Amino acid sequence: MNISYKTTTEIGSEDLSRVFKASGIRRPSDDLPRLQRMIDNADIIISAWDDGKLIGVARAITDYSYCCYLSDLAVDREYHNKGIGKELLRLLLEQLGEEVTLLLLASPVAMEYYPHIGFEKVDNGFKITSKR
Repeated sequence: MNISYKTTTEIGSEDLSRVFKASGIRRPSDDLPRLQRMIDNADIIISAWDDGKLIGVARAITDYSYCCYLSDLAVDREYHNKGIGKELLRLLLEQLGEEVTLLLLASPVAMEYYPHIGFEKVDNGFKITSKR
């Protein structure tokens, strides 16, 4: 296993679909045009690779000044518990600097994971869920 992390590598919708499915994250994995828009409109994408295979991704939207929303943190289940998610997060925080607050909405199954990698739980938030 030779894991490398990249911030400039373009990823395709098929790669993103595969890593979403392999990670168990709930995303529109079969809607490749929508995934491509998610890639195209992200401000930051950091990817983890093992010998040319995409195994993890952090995708974020930010103003680089005050806040950043971590849209996706997904790691192929075969690579869980190897520090890949933690490293993707570290690289993201490095790019953002000290002035930016990082926010995310966690899946119920991931609620225990995020405090482990440095997130603080918050109770003040609201959302309007998408229709599809």
